[in-house]
Amino acid sequence: MIVVSACLAGLKVRYNGSHRLDQRIEELVQEGKAVTVCPELLGGFSTPRPPAEIIGGDGHDVLQGVASVVDEHGTDVTEMYVKGAKATLEQIQALEATAVVLKEYSPSCAAG
Repeated sequence: MIVVSACLAGLKVRYNGSHRLDQRIEELVQEGKAVTVCPELLGGFSTPRPPAEIIGGDGHDVLQGVASVVDEHGTDVTEMYVKGAKATLEQIQALEATAVVLKEYSPSCAAG
């Protein structure tokens, strides 16, 4: 099974209520070869939500507690991002995923 970022499958879950549809990803989901996941929603965020960025490092640093995730209003939302990351990992492991396709440049999916 392949796990993919929900926004890449056309679901409107991005911070601004949009998606980043990739036709190939959507086809995999429709064929039952992939399932969607949104770490932000699993972390407790709603859509829309203020955009956020990692401050002071990268995702590894956030998980080690030396960097944080802060939204555009200056609110530290690190705890929710870490919660979403852990829930996403649990889903990936439970599905015994053979591949994971995440959204580039997302603060919860990839650093770049």
